[in-house]
Amino acid sequence: MSHGRVNEIDLLRFAAALAVVFFHYAFRGIAADDLALMGYPALAPAARYGFLGVQLFFMISGFVILMTAARGSLRAFVVSRVVRLYPAFWACCTITFLAILAIGGTRFSATFGQYLANMTMMSEFIGVESIDGVYWSLFVEIRFYAMVALLLVLGRIRQAPAFMVGWLLVALALTLVPVDGPRRWLAVDSAAYFVAGAACYLVWSDGLSRGRVAMLLASWALAVYQAIRWVPRFDAHYRTTLDLAVVAAIITAFFVVMVLVSLRLTGAFGARRWVALGALTYPLYLLHQNIGFMLFNLAWPANRHVVFWGTLALVLLASHAVHVLVERRQAPRLKAWAEAAWDGGARLAGRLRARALAKHPTAP
Repeated sequence: MSHGRVNEIDLLRFAAALAVVFFHYAFRGIAADDLALMGYPALAPAARYGFLGVQLFFMISGFVILMTAARGSLRAFVVSRVVRLYPAFWACCTITFLAILAIGGTRFSATFGQYLANMTMMSEFIGVESIDGVYWSLFVEIRFYAMVALLLVLGRIRQAPAFMVGWLLVALALTLVPVDGPRRWLAVDSAAYFVAGAACYLVWSDGLSRGRVAMLLASWALAVYQAIRWVPRFDAHYRTTLDLAVVAAIITAFFVVMVLVSLRLTGAFGARRWVALGALTYPLYLLHQNIGFMLFNLAWPANRHVVFWGTLALVLLASHAVHVLVERRQAPRLKAWAEAAWDGGARLAGRLRARALAKHPTAP
C-alpha cells in the first residue's frame, strides 16, 4: 500500500471541528441541558446540523488509521496513537479543569480525582464522568483503534477489508435488533463511517474495485438509515425539528467528498497544504465546549456578537498555543519515551518467555 500526506484531510478535519463548534455555541448550549445562557439565533438553523461533523471525523479516522496500520507494525501503530492523542489531551484536560475551578459557576464542576481519571483518557471505561462532554467521541475512536490493533496482533491487517465487512454486518444486525452492551462496545452507531473511511483509503491506495464500491454503498446506506432512525430522539431532546432530507444530504456529501479525495479528484484543494488548519483541529475540539459555555455565562448579558465571535477567536488562539507549546515540543519526547517503554517491555517479555521455556522445554 502506498503512503503519503493527504492534504485535503487537514482541511476536512478543520471543517468538521468548526461544524461541531458552531453546533455547540450557536445551538446546543441554550437548546438543552442548561449549559449556556446564550446562543446565537442567526446561525442556529444551520448550526443545529453541525453535530454531524463528528461523523466526518470518524470517516477521516477510518482513512488515516488504516493508512497508519497498513505498515503492519503494532509498535509503530501504538506509539503513533499515544503521541498523537496524549500531549494535547493532557494540556486541554488540564486547562478545562482549571477553568471549571475558576469560572465553572453552578453549571460546571469537577473534582481532582475526576481530573486524574480523565487524564488517563480511559474515564468512560472505569465509570468516571468526563470533565468535558466532547470526550465521548475519543472513547469511540479508542474502540476502533483496539479493533485495528487486534488485527495487527493477529498479523491480519491485510485482511482488514474482510474485517470491515463483518463489522458492518454486525452493526446492521445490532441496529435492527438492539443489544445495548454489544452496541456500545462495538461502536455500532459509528461503524459505517469508520468502514467508509477505511474503504476510501483502500481506493486511494490501490484503486477502485467492485468490493470497495460495495463497501462504500453499504456504509452509506447504513449511515443514512441509522441517522433517520435517530433524528426523532435528537428532535425531542433539543425541542427542534431537523429536516431528514438535509441530514441525509449532509451525510451523502461527506461520502462524496471522501470518495473524491480517495480518487485524487479534488484539484487545487488537494494541491495546497492545509497543515496549519489541521494542527488546530484536535485541541480546538477538546477545548471549545465547556470553556466556551463558561465564557458565555460569565459575559452574559454583554453584546451577543462580541461574546460569540470573541470566544471563538479565543479558543482558536488557545488551540494554536496548545499545538505550538505542547504538541510540537512534547510529542518528540513522548515518542522517544513510548518507543523505549515498548522495547523495554518486549525485552522483558522475551526474558520471561526464555525462563519459562528453560523450566518447561516442551511448552509451546
